[in-house]
Amino acid sequence: MKALDANIRLVAWETTRSCNLACVHCRGASLGTSYPDELDTIEGKRLLDEIASVGKPIIILTGGEPLVRPDIFELASYGASKGLPMALATNGVLITPEVATKIKDSGVRRVSVSIDGSDAAHHDGFRGVSGAFAGALRGIANLASQRIDFQLNTTITKRNIHQLENILDLAIELGAVAHHIFLLVPTGRGEDLAGEEINAEQYEETLEWFYERSLTYPIELKATCAPHYFRVFHQRKDENTKSSVSYALHAHSRGCLGGIAFCFVSHRGIAQPCGYFDRDCGNIRERGFRDVWENSEIFNELRHLEMYKGKCGVCEFLRVCGGCRARALAKEGDYLAEEPLCSYQPRRK
Repeated sequence: MKALDANIRLVAWETTRSCNLACVHCRGASLGTSYPDELDTIEGKRLLDEIASVGKPIIILTGGEPLVRPDIFELASYGASKGLPMALATNGVLITPEVATKIKDSGVRRVSVSIDGSDAAHHDGFRGVSGAFAGALRGIANLASQRIDFQLNTTITKRNIHQLENILDLAIELGAVAHHIFLLVPTGRGEDLAGEEINAEQYEETLEWFYERSLTYPIELKATCAPHYFRVFHQRKDENTKSSVSYALHAHSRGCLGGIAFCFVSHRGIAQPCGYFDRDCGNIRERGFRDVWENSEIFNELRHLEMYKGKCGVCEFLRVCGGCRARALAKEGDYLAEEPLCSYQPRRK
């Protein structure tokens, strides 16, 4: 079986692990403290230079909370000057009118704001700080006033699955251009939520529901850390989807992009297939981004689908899905094992 092409499309850089909130699902278990050995401004610009020499992927400046980093707008402007599409992932609380202006002036094209409940009680409970929901809504209003494109990101667990319809409606009400759902991967503080993962059947029902909404809803809907959504899409793609906002997004992509089209770079310069995949795949400080991206042993294993095990390895949707490699690692201790939360039975098995 031919290896998948490694065309870099997305890089998430954990610009800092520090955060103003204490979210119960945080993969980095971030706290409101300083973390030693973070990439400094010069190293950050060098990273952006190296990425630009490999391709022109979307750069997601993430954290922790990237807005606590003093040079975040300098870094965003520098990346934009290199022709890299810049995005910002934030909890929204720190977006004052002045910060929104700086975001716009820095060349950031889109901001994602995490909303994990349709009301303060659920969102604040998830985020660990009272007032987080009100703060996020204020931040979103400030983005809207600057006409900055924003999306809502929602991590799904048993505690908020019943609110998904309301959160999606909230995204439209607020003027979001997209709503991205994330299926919990129990890493970091998220390990304490292992009992709150939805099961395989709920997972399937949620993806079917999300697909059906994508046919008619006027904003982009995307499932992340939920690669079997692409299996659902290809099973049902004849249902007049070409006219939907989300069709092209899914028709030309695949499920798990970790190590294939997506790379995560930690605050200390450690490359990983994604933020939930807790394995050191190479230090960009020591090797440079290109060398890690092209030659990491783990990345190259993920690109060779013949190495995948269990029912993933024989599934007819392997190329468009791939299963969540981070979830396989967290649950099975083997990133090439079959996806633990997939109820589909391959026809080829």
